Amino acid sequence: MIDLYDDQGRATAFCDGRTIYLWEGRAVAYLLDDEVFAFSGRFIGWLIDGWIIDEEGHCLLFESDAVRGPGKPTRKGGAFKSIPRPPPPRCSRQAVPARPPGSAEWSDSTFADLL
Repeated sequence: MIDLYDDQGRATAFCDGRTIYLWEGRAVAYLLDDEVFAFSGRFIGWLIDGWIIDEEGHCLLFESDAVRGPGKPTRKGGAFKSIPRPPPPRCSRQAVPARPPGSAEWSDSTFADLL
């Protein structure tokens, strides 16, 4: 499992390589190659160089070994992550926009805002 951190360094989500779970274990998104979709079908962004970036190229979450991007905050310890629950069914996916160039800025949205 790969832990994902927000702009405050909080462990927010984790990924098993296919599914992204919130820290409490709820499956909320999935990867399709480097594209990230909510189970509702909403396009969230891309997973690039250890960063989940939004449609504008701004950073939402990062892995501990992410490269480039904005400065990574100090990762904070927290509660233990929960056991992953089974994912819900996938809905029809939104069209994927053209990928913007990467940005060294954090998104104004949070990952949870986009679910």
